[in-house]
Amino acid sequence: MNERRERISREISERTGITEALIERLVRRFYDRVRADPLLSPVFAERITDWEPHLQQMFAFWSSVALLTGRYHGRPMQKHAPLPVSAQHFDRWLALFEETARDICTPSAAEHFVERARNIAQSLEMGVAQHQGVLLAPGERLRTYSAEAPAAV
Repeated sequence: MNERRERISREISERTGITEALIERLVRRFYDRVRADPLLSPVFAERITDWEPHLQQMFAFWSSVALLTGRYHGRPMQKHAPLPVSAQHFDRWLALFEETARDICTPSAAEHFVERARNIAQSLEMGVAQHQGVLLAPGERLRTYSAEAPAAV
């Protein structure tokens, strides 16, 4: 990590209390909840058999998102665009994430994570919709997943 990035990461950590250890705890607890969730679990179960590599990627992702460390080098839109999901899935993902962040983080850290999670969910939903052939207008949501006839509301 370069000197400027280290300084910025340190300032965010000092302001919010977010550390790499907290990120790991948050991600592990969140995905425990995802794996137990009746709506989200099947989407993940069809695609992830070995969870530890996925969790390691998510630690790097959230480190990059929350602390601006630059650890993550993947392409999340490419991974998420073909998923058979709708607004309901994104809402549930976000609700579980917010619940987990508020359960284990200080209010400042939780707000920092949640603000970014909301932006990520909105961006991914728009990307999934576009992949399904739906152009969402501002405020419009991806209604249902259908390989044949996607829809928006």
